[in-house]
Amino acid sequence: MNLESLLLMRQEIGLITIIVLLIIFEIFSNKKQKATIIPFALILLAINTILGFLPLATGDLFGGMFRTNDLLYFFKTTLSLGVLILLLQSADWLKEKVVSENKASEFIILILSSLLGAYFMISAGDFLMFYIGLELTTLPVAALVAYETLKRKSAEGAVKYILSSALASGTALFGISLLYATTGTIYFDAMSELLTSSNLAILGFVFFFSGLAFKISLVPFHFWTADVYEGAPINVASYLSVISKGAAVVVLMILLFTVFKPLMPAWNKIIYIVTIATMFTGNLFALRQQNMKRFLAYSSIAQAGFILLGLLSVDQLGVATVIYFVAIYIFSNLGAFGVVQAISSATNKENMDDYEGLYRTNPKLSLVMMLALFSLAGIPPLAGFFGKFFLYAAAASKGYYVMVFIAVVNATVSLYYYLLVVRAMFLRKGENPIPYFKSGNYMRLGLLIAVIGILVIGLYSPIYEYIYSISNVFLN
Repeated sequence: MNLESLLLMRQEIGLITIIVLLIIFEIFSNKKQKATIIPFALILLAINTILGFLPLATGDLFGGMFRTNDLLYFFKTTLSLGVLILLLQSADWLKEKVVSENKASEFIILILSSLLGAYFMISAGDFLMFYIGLELTTLPVAALVAYETLKRKSAEGAVKYILSSALASGTALFGISLLYATTGTIYFDAMSELLTSSNLAILGFVFFFSGLAFKISLVPFHFWTADVYEGAPINVASYLSVISKGAAVVVLMILLFTVFKPLMPAWNKIIYIVTIATMFTGNLFALRQQNMKRFLAYSSIAQAGFILLGLLSVDQLGVATVIYFVAIYIFSNLGAFGVVQAISSATNKENMDDYEGLYRTNPKLSLVMMLALFSLAGIPPLAGFFGKFFLYAAAASKGYYVMVFIAVVNATVSLYYYLLVVRAMFLRKGENPIPYFKSGNYMRLGLLIAVIGILVIGLYSPIYEYIYSISNVFLN
């Protein structure tokens, strides 16, 4: 292996280097230096993210186990930017509440380790690399969910997550073994040529899909989501909702459009049913929530249902639409979770009723939350509108007009419950409104980047055009 081949893993090597440097820093730093790991980690991750935008050669390594191309480079860089925003939003919380417990470096290392697993999962060329990436991205999050060790809900959420994820991983692995039994290979390219619509192959796909659907919180594999989000620290819930889910969605899309393309008549029906169930379940349960973390948990379930619309179109439009919408979703959800994080850190208030009168005391935070929620709802001219429009277009291009109608109905329902939060902030006068407070510089920078993403991705069409131009790499 020469240097040119090794550079195909530039993003992974960069992230591994950052993790190793943080471990070394943690070992050799004294108590007074512990807080400096936060800006140190942010600078290193920012450099790695910027380098991700530089062009690289495409190809594969390790006999096809690891592969990369322009689309995967773009998406991994988008995930890095999302984690950078998340760490910016977490910096003040880490400094005020975690550094004193000597756990700040562990938090950052676990987040970056999970991101590294997502990288390997996205670039996998066979099911062995995929499974290693899946486990690496899942196990650190189980520790992160239980990070607030003094809270019973945090420990309860971690137990639910680790037990559910273990069952999901085992289910996916059993599905992979059945697929191997039918084809005699675990390599994606070879399996796509050998796979047939036999009963054993379809059964293997169902088990595999069930395991991966857990990470995306698709119905009926979503029951863990609200409890884990509520128990976890807000930034960990944000990571689960945005980065972990986004990576799993893109991997599912790649596998459906390549490896499982011979099984399309079977999985197409499964996706159709799961899409409807996920949209309705997420939206109807979100209507009943008062806790903002549970509210955003069910919102993210509903958004996962919308993303599945793009999977019904097995063509370049479908690939581009899914990648584009996930990028928009990352910025929109990080904006909403960031505001919840800022308010919770300052006041320990996390219920929707607590947001009454927020615009009068904290107008900037209210505007950021409104933009994020309107983007999630699909209100023009924000990025979420264009993302959902292209999802509808992708489904309609294959004749799924009834599905598009159902999606529009669900979008209307989602607009209603997003407006409940906006009404509380702008129209209600709370008896005990959240007092004015000033967020830290890191938090404000994180929210600013999220808002810029919400506005720019929607209004700047060359971004979608670029994604579309590189979206044919997985299509024959």
